[in-house]
Amino acid sequence: MTPDRETRERAVAGATATTRPRSRLDQPMPPRRRLLPEWDPEAFGRLSERIARFLGTGRFIVWMTVVIILWVVWNVSAPRDLRFDNYPFIFLTLMLSLQASYAAPLILLAQNRQDDRDRVNLEQDRKQNERSIADTEYLTREIAALRIGLGEVATRDWIRSELEDLVRALEEDHSDSHVVFPAERSPGRDTGDH
Repeated sequence: MTPDRETRERAVAGATATTRPRSRLDQPMPPRRRLLPEWDPEAFGRLSERIARFLGTGRFIVWMTVVIILWVVWNVSAPRDLRFDNYPFIFLTLMLSLQASYAAPLILLAQNRQDDRDRVNLEQDRKQNERSIADTEYLTREIAALRIGLGEVATRDWIRSELEDLVRALEEDHSDSHVVFPAERSPGRDTGDH
């Protein structure tokens, strides 16, 4: 390559092209170092739910009450050299504030996860209800079609009543016209009609 052509390519490509290497688009980028640690959001969410469940129990209130009573009794009745939090109990207030500041977000996180689960369950219930409604509508249409079809089908009772009506009508015609039916002919008598 000639030096003039090299300088022209550098000028066209820009200053950044010469200072950093070009990465290939068909290969993944190397992982970057992160300043913050990485954690599994699901594991953290499950842990927060366990803590929130414990914070919402009577056991937690009993244990918290026992710890506070022991704290106060110790810092009031212990020898002055062994007391670690004197009367206004500033350190106890700080610890309770710290506990509350961690408990509130953990409870909110657990509630958000529960809301997400409830939303998924509601969506599944809605889809199931839609399927059930569609199935019910289909079955209703099928039953209506069967009823319409059965209305057109000749039943045994209907055929019997129709035949009885025909027999009565024929008997009335027979009594009026004196026509001899084959059942009424005597067996030995030949009428000669063919």
